[in-house]
Order: sequence, then structure tokens, then C-alpha cells
Amino acid sequence: MSVDPKRSSRNTVSSGSPLRTLILACLVTIASYLAAALGGTLVLRPQMVWPLWPGCALLAAVLLLVPRKIWPIVIVAGLAGFVLYDVRAGLPLRATALLILADAVEVLIAAIGVSYSFDGVPRLDSIKALAGYSFFAVILAPLSAAFTGAVALGGTYWISFRISFFTEALAFLTLTPAILSCVGTKQAWLKKPRIYYLEAAALIAGLTLVGYIVFVNEISSPPALLYSLVPFLLWSALRFGVLGTSTSMIVVAFLSTWGAVHGRGPFTASEPLSNVLSLQVFLLFVATPFMVLATLIEERKQADQAVRESENRFRLMADIAPVMIWMSGPDKLFTYFNKTWLDFTGRSTDEELGNEWSDSVHPEDLKRRIDTYTQSFDGRLKFRMEYRIRRYDGDYRWILDIGAPRFDADGSFDGYIGIGVDVTDRKLAEGALASVSRRLIEAQEQERTRIARELHDDIGQRLALLTIKVGQLRQNSPDLPAAVRSHLGELQGRATEIATDVQSLSHELHSSKLSLLGISVAVRGFCKELSEQQKVEIDFKTQDLPDPLSPNISLCLFRVLQEALHNSVKHSGVRRFEVRLWGAAGEIHLTVRDSGVGFDRDAAKTSRGLGLVSMEERLNLVNGTLSIESQPKGGTTIHARVPLGLGIDSVRSA
Repeated sequence: MSVDPKRSSRNTVSSGSPLRTLILACLVTIASYLAAALGGTLVLRPQMVWPLWPGCALLAAVLLLVPRKIWPIVIVAGLAGFVLYDVRAGLPLRATALLILADAVEVLIAAIGVSYSFDGVPRLDSIKALAGYSFFAVILAPLSAAFTGAVALGGTYWISFRISFFTEALAFLTLTPAILSCVGTKQAWLKKPRIYYLEAAALIAGLTLVGYIVFVNEISSPPALLYSLVPFLLWSALRFGVLGTSTSMIVVAFLSTWGAVHGRGPFTASEPLSNVLSLQVFLLFVATPFMVLATLIEERKQADQAVRESENRFRLMADIAPVMIWMSGPDKLFTYFNKTWLDFTGRSTDEELGNEWSDSVHPEDLKRRIDTYTQSFDGRLKFRMEYRIRRYDGDYRWILDIGAPRFDADGSFDGYIGIGVDVTDRKLAEGALASVSRRLIEAQEQERTRIARELHDDIGQRLALLTIKVGQLRQNSPDLPAAVRSHLGELQGRATEIATDVQSLSHELHSSKLSLLGISVAVRGFCKELSEQQKVEIDFKTQDLPDPLSPNISLCLFRVLQEALHNSVKHSGVRRFEVRLWGAAGEIHLTVRDSGVGFDRDAAKTSRGLGLVSMEERLNLVNGTLSIESQPKGGTTIHARVPLGLGIDSVRSA
């Protein structure tokens, strides 16, 4: 049900002091008497049949506008006005009593039903609201009153019942909505321009003139002239809503009833009661569709107003948002930029709409920006990218742009909406961190090389000399006891093992094969040494490697292989491993696979126990990526991918 937004659960007319209540009661009595008198001018005599009775509709409207606590006073005052008219009109006491009883029941049913269906003053601005109002006021209340009213009217009961029902239903369908709409929208129509009232006056004047010609004119008019009312009723529904339609129907109902009562117009025949029924059916079937049309118009206006208010709220929120916001339509053209965006670029809205925004994008990023947007748009996909935009001061700044498709309530595609955030400072920080990381890795490699050289050229040589000396001592001392000679042999063997381990460690710290013979030979040699040292099987295969390969990429992949294989040997629980190294489509790939126990990647990365962070940092320096497929008891595959032509010197820069 529709609710009066300004009154909510309160009524429009306040009860105030007892004096004001008394004045209100007197006014209700007078208004009820005048409404009854107006209905009396439209009575068909001598049958005493009212084709249209406005009294109950007026009283019900008053009840809906005042607090419920004074309803008893208002009802008594209104019924008193009806009784006063009935007495002055000379109605029999029995008929008066039955009519007053029917009126009381009808008004209470209509007022109570409508009051509890709506919160506050009813507004018939939706089909749901009109249906709820019609059920209680147009159908249920007149139907309940018709049983008693038909007895008061006399004559054939069911004919009187139908006339009594239509009499009240027509009034509730026209007069009550007019009063409620007038009061409920008073603030709105008081603010209308003068032309609005001139148009309304022209509508009523034209409708009155046409209605007079059709219904009241003494010259007989053909029934086809009834269609001349349609343009005016359409005018009232489309331009003035429920208030205009109900007011127009009051004019039509009054003129048509006046003509029928006085024997004029199309509703005059030999049988008066038949004329009344025909007139009532005509008015009911004219009023109903135009009331529905007016309600639909009101509903559409409210929906449009809600959309406009929603758009205004969005624009206000967007303009004060600390991020840049844009929108595009289903034709890919940009339709909106918020104030933050315009302030950032220093350009006007007209300079940005359509595809003009591209003038601010850095020439090196423009194609990538358009391609990403176009591909995402065609696939109705979200996208996230970074590119540079020229700021108002001419400086290019990095923007993180995130876009997502928009859909209407019916699911139809309506374009894209996106936000942009200045991430220049973040990228500068990332560049600084990458520079620090690069220098640390370079220092680490230098230290590895120094230590490897020391191990190979100094400690390794000294261990080799020690081994030779121990062997010579054992061979040149035949007089030594057998136990001593055996012990010297053991020492020589251990010294040899230590020398071998030192040599292997030297190769791991710095592989001369990598720089002299290339990554393929270096990896194959490392796999062979590790398999012999750890007593495991390593299946290594390579293909389509570019030649030459950047030293930075070669070193990065070699270190990733070392870390990955050591981790696999140590933690997988199996003795067989696969290593694949290949080139494809401008990239080089390295995979290390085992069928071991697997692990939880996130937990391992958090614990920093498997060297994953170290591998990722090395790959980041060459714009590479690391992906890991692993699950408990499901094996592990480590996959490194590096684009060709990039090295440590090609670190991402801000």
C-alpha cells in the first residue's frame, strides 16, 4: 500500500482542543447536509432513486483525514447532517432509519478497511494501493450497505440492490479519491507554476462544455458523442494523475446524472430504473480504466522520480568520493566521470565523454588500456589494470583502474562502471623494494661466488694436498703397526669425501658451467650431482631453449631449480623426480614435479620453511611468475615461467 511520506502514521487533520473538535463536528454536519442536498438534486422521482450519492464518500474521506480517537464524534456529526436532510426531504421514518444504518455500516467498513491498509493518508499512486482501496471502499463497503439500502428504497429488491451498490461505489470511486489526492498532494500542487492551474482550468472547462452538450443539452445528441469525452479523460489521467481523473469523473457523473434525471441525454428511455442502471454501468466502466491508467501514470512518475533521486544520490556520493569514478554505456562510450576524476585531469566533462578521455592516457599505455577494456567489455568480464594518466599539472601518474559490468533489474547489460586510484607512490615503493631486492641478490651472488672460489681454490686444494700427504705417509711407513696404517687409510678416505663435498658445495654456490656452457648443461650437471649425492633418480629433459639466453634469466631459473629440488628431496618422501626445461611462445618454463606427500602452499609460505618466498622474489626480478600445484598426499608441481628478453635490469619500474 502507498504511504503519505510526510505524514506516515499520523493523520492530516489534528484534533487539537475540544473547541476545535466541536468546530470540526459542526463543519462535518454542514458538509454532510450539503452533500446530501447535492445528491437530492440528482434523485430520480417519484421512484426516489439516487444514481449517485456523495454523502458517505465525503464522510469516509473526512474520517481518513482525522485522528481515529475522534471518529465517533465525526460519524455522529456526519450522520446528523444526513438525518437533517432526510427529515427536510420528507422521507418516511422507517426509510430514514434504514438509510442511516446502511450509511453508518458503509462508512465504518470503508474507513476502517482503508485506514488499516494504509499508514497515514491513503495515496492511490500504485496499482497495489488502488486495488486495496477499491476492495474496501468501492466493493466491500457499498456491498454491505446495499443489503439494507435496497429495503429502504423499496420496489424490486435485486434491482434496488444493484442501484444502491452502484450509487455508493461510483461515489467512492470518484469523490473520495479526489478529496484524498487533493489533501495528500497539497504541498506538491501548491508549488506548481501558474501554467499548471491554467491547464487544469482549461481541462475542466472543456470537459464541462462537452459534457453539457452530450448529457444536458435539450437537443438530442447521438450516442457516438460519448467518445468525445475520451480525449479529456486521457488528458486528465496523463497530466494530472488520480486527482485529475477523479475530478473529471465527478464532472462527467454530475452532468450525466443531471441529464438522466431531467430526461435529457443518451440515458433517457421509457423505463427509468433501467436508465439508472445503464448510466451507473456506463460511469463505472468509464471511471475504472481511467483510474487504473492514472494510477499507472502515478506509479511510473514515482519510479522515474526514484530513479532520478537515486542518480542524484549516486552523483553526490561519487563526487565526494576520494577515488576517480567513471561509467560507460552499452556502446562502450564513456558517459560519466565524477568530480574527482575531472579535478585530477583538469578537464571538463565534455572533454572526457565518449572516447575523449583517451587523450590523457600515456601513449605507451593507450593501446593496452583500450585492448583490455574492449576484450573485457565484449566478454562482460571484470578487469583490473594499471596505466598512466596525465594529471592537470602535466605529470603522468600511475592509475589502478578496476571495471565491472552493470546490469539492469531485468538482467540486460547497461555498460560498465569503474574506479581509478592513484598508485604512483605504491609503484615507486615497489620499485624501491625491487631495487633493494636486486642489490641484495646481487650481493648474495657475489658472496656465493667468493665463497665458492675460496672453497675451490683454497680449501679444496688444501684438502687435496692433505689427502695426498696422508696417502704418502701410509705408503712410506711400512714399519707402522697395521692398526695405525688402517686408521691412516680411513683418514685418507674421509679427507677425500670432504674434498668431494666441498667441491659439490662450491659448484652449488657458483656453477661455472652456467656461465660457460649455458643453463641446459648446468642444470643437467646439477641434477646428476644431486642424484649421486642423495641417491635419488632425477629425470631431466629439455627442448626448444633459446640461444643465447639472458644470464640473469639463466641464473634465476638455476637458483629456482636448486631450491625446488632440495625441497623436494628433503620433504616429498619419494626418490624419483622430474625436471623439465623448455621454451615456448616468447617464454621459458621450468617445472619440478614429484609424486610425494605434498603440502599446504599457504601454510608453507607463511612458515617460510620451503623457500617459496625466495623463489618468488627471484622470479619477480625478471618479471616471472611462480605457480605451485600441491595437495597433501597428492604430489607437488612447481612451475616457473619467465618472459624472454627480460633480466634483472628489466625490473618493473614506476
